[in-house]
Amino acid sequence: MNSYIPTPVLLAKRGMDILLSLLGLMLCLCLLPFIAAAIYLNSPGPILFKQMRIGHADLQKTDIFWMYKFRTMHLDAEAKTGAVWAQSADPRITRVGLFLRKTRLDELPQLFNVLRGDMSLIGPRPERPGFYQKLEHAIPYFSERTWGLKPGITGLAQVNQGYDRDIEDVRNKVGFDHAYALSLGSLLTWIRADLNIMMRTVLVMICGRGQ
Repeated sequence: MNSYIPTPVLLAKRGMDILLSLLGLMLCLCLLPFIAAAIYLNSPGPILFKQMRIGHADLQKTDIFWMYKFRTMHLDAEAKTGAVWAQSADPRITRVGLFLRKTRLDELPQLFNVLRGDMSLIGPRPERPGFYQKLEHAIPYFSERTWGLKPGITGLAQVNQGYDRDIEDVRNKVGFDHAYALSLGSLLTWIRADLNIMMRTVLVMICGRGQ
């Protein structure tokens, strides 16, 4: 039960997720074939990349879902290393992938995750199961980030810090995630927070400040 989020906020947030995801997909429809062709020509292989992520949690269960992105790394990028965070100037990232990550265009397929109900447009970053247990033991209140709340494509933590590179980055983000949860106490504070995050996300995309 989502006791800390009022029902009007939950309904309005889900309605905005559906409306803006459909609008975003329609506006970006003409870009998708060009992105797909660029990925394939630069690094032959699947256009889309899917990865298991931790989702919404409540008293009964914690959801796990497949998150989709445009592929930005070479095939079998983690075959030798296992699950590791991407680093600055990471050699596993392709030339096209670097552009997609900087502009956050690699995350467009996640709009389908939002429509399916796996994710929200705005919320905590969905974490990989391979990192989850380690982070839960190392960072107080880490698992509560998605308690009663779906993970998001963007969020307060993402626009303040960008992608995670190590455990310290994740530790710093937890505070932002809980601060965002506090904004969901009323319709007014929620809409202010989400509009601010949306505008800052657009600036990140335009300025190419992704990693």
